[in-house]
Amino acid sequence: MKLEKILDKLGSLEKNSFIKAIDNIISKNPKNIKEINTILSSSNKGLKSVDNQNISKVFALTSNEFQQNVKCEFQEITSQLDILIDIIIRDGNCIMKQDWFSRLYEIEIKQIKNKIKTLNANFENDKSDLSESRKRDYKIYKSCLHTAYYNDQDNNREAKISSDELSIMLTLSKQLGLSQEEIKLINYSILPVIKLDIQDVIKSLKNIGVIFYSNKENTIYIADEMVRLLRKIREKEIAEKFYRRTLKLLREPIINQISKDHNIDRKLSYSQKIEEIIKEGVSFTDLLLSDIYKPGSTVTDKKKTLNELCEKGLNISNLKGSTLDDKISSLIEYFENIERDEKVGISLDGFDKLLTELNLSLPDLNKQIRVQFELQDEFVLKADFLLDYNIKPRDILDLITKEDRTKFIKDNSIKQRGDDILNILEHYKDVENLYLENYENVGYRNLNLLKENGIIIKESELGLKFEELTGIILKGIGFNVDDVLKSQLNTKKDMMDILLNLGNQEIIIVECKTSKERGYNKFSSVSRQLKSYQNLALKNNLRIVKILLVAPEFSDDFVTDCEMDTEMNLSLITSSTLSNIYDAFKSSKYTEFPHVLFRDIVINEERILKALSK
Repeated sequence: MKLEKILDKLGSLEKNSFIKAIDNIISKNPKNIKEINTILSSSNKGLKSVDNQNISKVFALTSNEFQQNVKCEFQEITSQLDILIDIIIRDGNCIMKQDWFSRLYEIEIKQIKNKIKTLNANFENDKSDLSESRKRDYKIYKSCLHTAYYNDQDNNREAKISSDELSIMLTLSKQLGLSQEEIKLINYSILPVIKLDIQDVIKSLKNIGVIFYSNKENTIYIADEMVRLLRKIREKEIAEKFYRRTLKLLREPIINQISKDHNIDRKLSYSQKIEEIIKEGVSFTDLLLSDIYKPGSTVTDKKKTLNELCEKGLNISNLKGSTLDDKISSLIEYFENIERDEKVGISLDGFDKLLTELNLSLPDLNKQIRVQFELQDEFVLKADFLLDYNIKPRDILDLITKEDRTKFIKDNSIKQRGDDILNILEHYKDVENLYLENYENVGYRNLNLLKENGIIIKESELGLKFEELTGIILKGIGFNVDDVLKSQLNTKKDMMDILLNLGNQEIIIVECKTSKERGYNKFSSVSRQLKSYQNLALKNNLRIVKILLVAPEFSDDFVTDCEMDTEMNLSLITSSTLSNIYDAFKSSKYTEFPHVLFRDIVINEERILKALSK
């Protein structure tokens, strides 16, 4: 969930720690202080009083300094910050109830303790799978860490690791090629890992500004922007889902070699080894610099292999960069851009339809997604829900086995030639058109017919869907559907559905009404609504060229009442007429619909279609 959206959900007290952390950075004149001051200049009361959108902008401008502040917290070795950050940056953990976070934390502590026992046993066992060179690497790092921590006690000071020592240890771990998980296990083999009180954990994370906590909902929120920042601190260059997508393109012998290098059980299945590599925090850059190539490969060979991996496997053509490092950086940047992009790749309705049909074909998928992304809810195959966790259609499809994908494709008559995942995504791109084809059925609230036509929607959502589709059609015929101006005009009491901005302070107000009954006949109530919208616009010095009321159909009495009205320039248009105008407009010479054609009380479809065909 984006930072701005989280801030919108929370009260001022729940934002306080985060605001304080940013204010503290601002007080020290950060690099982007000029841009920050420009944003804050509109307010005399500082960051607290600016809107959430601008708070998000200020955070982006202070992200480097914020990152450094969090890094400094790692010197407090009892904070378990590495353990906690590794939990909250995992895909699917950006929104958690307190009890769920507590459970994940408890599991993590147990797993670390068990892994430390295994690691220590491998140290002592001459017949362990650990190579002698790897044992040596571990022993070097462990000895240096032991000295860095306990040398203070020799001088009668509290045992701790200074910033200089921490910097040296990080350099050493990098040169030894240790993964984040290996570092963590060795660290906690020296520093006993103790389960902390979950309230204290939440408080400490909140105080440094990396999480938000809603007392009312007992829910922890971690913004997408914060996850990316914390990931950098933990030297995890990309999200787990992108790492998984890349690893799945590698042959099993390569996966086995990576597993061997990082003390991962090679008896695990292919998929399990991939998950362990991700959990280990093996550097993505190091992986692509050396781990995936045949021994003795030249730099040219490596670049060729990486290009093929990107072009054939990831569908990325022309990966930028002349050197191998540049190409890897470009790939990381590519994944970062995908993650930041709010576009889903298919329509929201398409995502919902995909999930519904996946659930029908693959009944175990819901459980698989829950486990993979550590989601607490029982049923998670809902588009809105998954998008809040930044889980997109491609991320779901990446988790489905080849066999299950093939079954799903056959079950749903999806194109079989070519890339399975791309074919599935393409198949569900057209749902918006499917809705537009059923525009009239949505207006009539005909759930049964919609279901027969492959549209699953709740009855409570039909009104908004009709309004949304009307907006799409009006945009499609060249109107400027101005949501910004509409939101500026709307009040809590008076909220018009659609506003068409014609320029020069001229507008058209559009009201949308669905009706199960044949013939919309509630003129008195709708006229009061429309007159209040009219007054609202006039108060803001806008000229109302036309008021359009869109409904599936209108009763004779309604039309008569409309004809008798002397206060509004009101026209009625049925959903079928508007849909037919849309179809005719697409093949006409016009780039913008000539709104003067909306001159009747009941819009004459035949006359408009004839005019458009000229």
